[in-house]
Amino acid sequence: MEKMSRRSRPRKGRPAWRRICLDMQQRPSYAVPVVIGVIVIIVGVMVGTAYNSLVTLSQAVDAQWGQVQNVYQRRADLIPNLVATVKGAANFESSTYEAVAKARASVGQISPEVAQNAINNPQDFAKYAAAQDQLGSALSRLLAVVENYPQLKATENFATLQAQLEGTENRIAFERRKYNEVAQTFNTRRDTIPTVFFAGLFGSKFNEKPYFKSQPGAEQAPVVNFSP
Repeated sequence: MEKMSRRSRPRKGRPAWRRICLDMQQRPSYAVPVVIGVIVIIVGVMVGTAYNSLVTLSQAVDAQWGQVQNVYQRRADLIPNLVATVKGAANFESSTYEAVAKARASVGQISPEVAQNAINNPQDFAKYAAAQDQLGSALSRLLAVVENYPQLKATENFATLQAQLEGTENRIAFERRKYNEVAQTFNTRRDTIPTVFFAGLFGSKFNEKPYFKSQPGAEQAPVVNFSP
């Protein structure tokens, strides 16, 4: 009877932790999909934030580039009247205004499409900037030569053109400097973490923006030889 009573005793239940482990093994786990979903959301937010910030800064660069082109065009529009005025002066050195006309023609050979997209192509930007710098140098030499022609300087037409050109050159310097500032802001944001990891996903849309650079020797006044 004693043996029978021992056998008839109910077994003790499994420990609670073992039951929990078995239940977890039997139930489907949602932890991995949830973690993956959270990671995808975080990455999506980061990409979206980076994209929106780059779009905003890129539009600022585009707008400032438009201002640069406007002042360059203003200078180009003044040149025909300037050349016509100095050509009317007696014995004026033809090589100077011919150089200006040639430099202006070189600028005109750059298509509007290339000029517009130059900020996304370093080679086109360098070509555009070099052509404009060449025109600026030719104008500086012409104005320096004019100093040897007081009668020409005294004419009202030339005085007006000279004042307009000087104002335009100052405006060009200002707009170029402002362009470099917004380009630097864009490039800094583009090359910082985490934006730098996503900028390349959009192809050439967010390429680094090139800068205007001073020509070697630009800080020196042009040397003009007045000897016959």
